[in-house]
Amino acid sequence: MAVLRSATPERLSTFSDGVFAVLITVLVLELRPPEIPTFKALLQLWPTWLSYAVSYLFIAIVWTNHHYLLRYADEATPRLLWFNFAHLFSMSLLPLSTAWMAVSRLAPQPVAFYATVFFLVNATYICLIWELIETDPTEEASRKVARIMRYRSMATLFLFALAAIVALKYPVAGLGICICCLIVYLRPDPPGVAQGTETEIATKE
Repeated sequence: MAVLRSATPERLSTFSDGVFAVLITVLVLELRPPEIPTFKALLQLWPTWLSYAVSYLFIAIVWTNHHYLLRYADEATPRLLWFNFAHLFSMSLLPLSTAWMAVSRLAPQPVAFYATVFFLVNATYICLIWELIETDPTEEASRKVARIMRYRSMATLFLFALAAIVALKYPVAGLGICICCLIVYLRPDPPGVAQGTETEIATKE
């Protein structure tokens, strides 16, 4: 009788990397040069450039954290696959929200929608944390990482929701809150995690 082997997460990681690459490509394709060949005309497109820069940074940060988190995966479980697809779906809304925000020149409702996309991405990221780290009751280091990452993610989830509400009245302030939240994720491993945890992950790989 044949023994079924556990599904490895390599294909999931490769597929996810492809989606992130496509998202960056779509963002670039949305950039249009000004009709007038002057620097003044180029500067007048500042909402487009700002939207692109923030979205590019967001994709880079999400990919970095996603790559870091998947190092905890030993098996591509059905629940992990669907959580990952939900995460990628929320990311796929980014080019649309970016283009709308840029075309509207940072109007309230487009910025609020943009912040909502950030909220959805963060919410699905919490699901990945729960599946990959919190469900492992045997490793104390993993539980510590999960606890710190959960607190960080819940705090930024609240701030993204606040940004969406604030943006309806003060769109620039709402976008500013989103940018501040991104700074927290520049380092994928949360502050306070011991170096031993990194060694443990490398050993699992």
